[in-house]
Amino acid sequence: MESRSIARYVRISPQKARLAVNMIRGKGVEEALAVLDFTPKKSARIVAKTLRSAIANAEDTQNVDVDKLYVKTIFVDGGPTTGRYRPRAQGRATPIRKRCSHITVVVDEIGEN
Repeated sequence: MESRSIARYVRISPQKARLAVNMIRGKGVEEALAVLDFTPKKSARIVAKTLRSAIANAEDTQNVDVDKLYVKTIFVDGGPTTGRYRPRAQGRATPIRKRCSHITVVVDEIGEN
């Protein structure tokens, strides 16, 4: 039985968050947490927190063994973009896009299909 966790409106661009997400797709949860703990990126901390939440959800609701869990599905969707403007030369302005992400983590037990 799968369990999920969603972190919404995280203030990091989806492109940067996908760097951490792509490293742990399909791995066991212990290995995935070890990889994220030693990755020096802001997105790695956010993804690790969401993964820990999914593990806790599985442990609490399905009563599964944590050692048998793996990252079944993980993806990052874009959230709303806040716009700002920066003054430039000769009276012009250029937009600055402050991007948000929605991070979804689904964990499942190995061997259950």
